[in-house]
Amino acid sequence: MKVDVLLGLQWGDEGKGKIVDVLTPKYDIIARFQGGPNAGHTLEFEGIKHVLNTIPSGIFHPEVINLVGNGVVIDPLIFKGELDKLAPYNIDFKKRLYISKKAHLILPTHRLLDAASEAAKGKNKIGSTLKGIGPTYMDKTGRNGLRVGDIFSENFKEKYQALVEKHIGILAHYEGFEYDLNSLEVPWLESLETLKTLEAVDSEHFLNKALLEGKKILAEGAQGTMLDIDFGTYPFVTSSNTVTAGTCTGLGIAPTRIGNVVGIFKAYCTRVGSGPFPTELDNELGELIRKEGSEFGATTGRPRRCGWLDLVQMRYAIMINGVTELSMMKSDVLSIFNKIKVCTHYLVNGEKVSDFPFDVNDIEIIPFYEEIAGWNCDLTKLRDYKDAPQELKNYVSYLEKQLRVPINVISVGPDRTQTLSKLS
Repeated sequence: MKVDVLLGLQWGDEGKGKIVDVLTPKYDIIARFQGGPNAGHTLEFEGIKHVLNTIPSGIFHPEVINLVGNGVVIDPLIFKGELDKLAPYNIDFKKRLYISKKAHLILPTHRLLDAASEAAKGKNKIGSTLKGIGPTYMDKTGRNGLRVGDIFSENFKEKYQALVEKHIGILAHYEGFEYDLNSLEVPWLESLETLKTLEAVDSEHFLNKALLEGKKILAEGAQGTMLDIDFGTYPFVTSSNTVTAGTCTGLGIAPTRIGNVVGIFKAYCTRVGSGPFPTELDNELGELIRKEGSEFGATTGRPRRCGWLDLVQMRYAIMINGVTELSMMKSDVLSIFNKIKVCTHYLVNGEKVSDFPFDVNDIEIIPFYEEIAGWNCDLTKLRDYKDAPQELKNYVSYLEKQLRVPINVISVGPDRTQTLSKLS
């Protein structure tokens, strides 16, 4: 058996949670492989909207196991809050939700370090969600971190205190930064008791045994390809590998075990926070897309920057990830336009460029657009792709030709029922 991978191809917020939820019935295990509570995966069905931060998006399907992998960083307090929000839905977490013992813990002092560091950057802020993600990954690579498995050890308090004292020493260097650690620490320590009630496993053994038993596994990514620590728009990136390769290190899966790679993208493009965005529409058009698409962060509430679809960036993301099929989200948002623009190339120093440049932060990029006829009609009531307007089908065909990967799923609204399959 192979592990299929589902991930975002842009700057995050592509709609991964919805597609994972739609695909979950085909799988036995859904496994998150990186990121932390900076993610906001939104699922909507039966008139209810759910936002998941750390818990995999297959949690609402009773026959499916959900695993938080070793590549994920966990804030026990936020995690407890997620569980509390899901309590009314009678989900048996002890049977359906497993956590890797090797997943690292986000401490209260990690959040303080994140806030202090971001404040010190001034105008050069990265746009952190201030969840402590970056400092936690720094401790992981610096070999100082605490992991889920540590909370069961007898000397956990000593390990915890040693790391906190190190962080307090670092915080002392941020002049004028004030904080109340006790108010953060008490509820955090209490939340560890909730974490202890869940099944902590050696996830690499768990998943590889499941593969040998013929179980079907879907790996769920967070954020998006352009936020990858190696291949994203550095330094305006997250602290983990958001690409397909992150599945291997984030779950303990060998590269030869990777199967289909499903790339999720919006019919247009968005970005939250700072950093380059070649096709950004910092004008009335961008505001129109933001309003129509309700483009505000599911986790932070921050308004998303909006722009036309960027095929230079998309081709790059498809190449890096080895994408085998695509899912296009939020097609319904573009229904307000008679004409749609798509960026096919960049102009850099007067030269036509089709490859994504090394550093897009310090160079002037002029997007080269092609214009395509829009469908200018409501798509939200569509339930079969065969009934879609010809202009939408033309847009899909155009993108498939440009990207050389099939678009098998087209989303026409937030609900799981508003999902069209081209294969059916």
